[in-house]
Amino acid sequence: MQMTDAKKLLLSFLKHASARTLWRALFKRAFDIFISSLGLILLSPFILPVAILLRRESPGPILYRGPRLGRGGKQFNILKFRTMHERPETYNGPRVTAKGDDRITPLGHWLRGTKLNELPQLWNVLVGEMSMVGPRPEDPAIANTWPVKVRAEILSMCPGITSPASVLYRDEENLLPAQEAMDTYFRDILPDKLRLDLLYVRNHSFLGDLDILFWTAMAVLPRLARQHIPESKLFAGPLYRFVQRHVSWFVRDLAVSLLAVAIAGVLWRLSGPIDWGLGPLSLLALILALLFSVVNVLLGLDRVIWSRASAEEGLILIASNGIIFTILLLADYLQQSRQWLPLPPLPIALIILMTIFTLVASLFARYRMRLVNAIAGRFLSWRTAQGGFGERVLILGAGEGGQVVSWLLRRGALRRAFKVVGMVDDDPFKQGMRIDGCQVLGGTREIPELVHRYDVGVVLFTITNLSGEDRNALLKFCDLPNVRLVIVNDVLQTFQNRLISKVN
Repeated sequence: MQMTDAKKLLLSFLKHASARTLWRALFKRAFDIFISSLGLILLSPFILPVAILLRRESPGPILYRGPRLGRGGKQFNILKFRTMHERPETYNGPRVTAKGDDRITPLGHWLRGTKLNELPQLWNVLVGEMSMVGPRPEDPAIANTWPVKVRAEILSMCPGITSPASVLYRDEENLLPAQEAMDTYFRDILPDKLRLDLLYVRNHSFLGDLDILFWTAMAVLPRLARQHIPESKLFAGPLYRFVQRHVSWFVRDLAVSLLAVAIAGVLWRLSGPIDWGLGPLSLLALILALLFSVVNVLLGLDRVIWSRASAEEGLILIASNGIIFTILLLADYLQQSRQWLPLPPLPIALIILMTIFTLVASLFARYRMRLVNAIAGRFLSWRTAQGGFGERVLILGAGEGGQVVSWLLRRGALRRAFKVVGMVDDDPFKQGMRIDGCQVLGGTREIPELVHRYDVGVVLFTITNLSGEDRNALLKFCDLPNVRLVIVNDVLQTFQNRLISKVN
């Protein structure tokens, strides 16, 4: 592919991304300006002592200015505290540093180990050349070796001070031998860093960026630097999961509770007084939302992708509502017998009415129109199922193919012959969640560990539309002793092609 084609592809990425995520880019830029300005102000007293130490240790500039490729392929100079001796071999040597690299000064080793040499990049962020979080900017000589499509997609974003790849490969220098540093880097490290950068570009979010900043801060602490951080938690870390699984659903449940209490209160007022004011009723709705959220977390409903939820999970949601109803009845009974609040007890019929409205609204918020068909189908399945445990199966791929296979293996005779332990998928936002009642246990790199942990006997490969190179890379993780690998995606692709041909 010619260079002009690469530029056209890059411009296409940039145009598509800016039209789709303009608001996110503006918010990200505002965050970058705020954090970089604050960081430069707070760290300014530290910069002067480091500059003095660098001057005393060895001759040369305080700052290193190295060429890097930024967004759109535009070249800029990245700023770092100088960590190498100012010698000709420093510039003529490998473009990556390896373990025991004699070009690095003693102070430079300490700066690199603590990542403090990266602090001047706050200026790159402030002027818009970099972002706090994004794919790490690469040397143009190395970036020119990337595949054209990969290069265009990664350079569609502003490079960052830190990234998921930076966190996972924070000890990169110790992974590279001094004699074959560049060969090892291109063979063993660069492909995985590009994969992580592509995952970030396709799945980045503001909450995810905050998680990456958190992991970056944790990774430089001496006691935590050597601990392994799971890849899935880099893209969907503690903050992202807390907000998505708890805060967002609490807000929805609060809206549901307010609506349920309001409708029940209005209907009840048509026939008689309630003797509760607007404030106490609003507080009751808040308490309902809190109780509902807590019970749902205890029952594991916070880890369900509700657009793909099973009927069993809907029944658990109904049970959760029943628990809340029981708690309300107990509290109302205590109010009648103890009078521990300066309010009259609520009629039991009103509590039932509020509970029913809360249940209907919460089911609709999660399931919408899928609910009736899903529950009906599940009850029919329960009537014919015989139970039992068969050979343990791990499904590779949580897309449409994996969901079809999971659905088939949990019905009829197949349900007795096989036991699906879960799915594996590299989408970080699916990991740890349940899809159609099946748990996504981790990524493809964790297949050997999952096979051992769950005593898996069969791995079903269900991912379609893969290139030959990507397919062979995934198959390597499935080449395990005493495990049968079944390629299902070929059959699924055949069905898909037949369906397309019939539609056309």
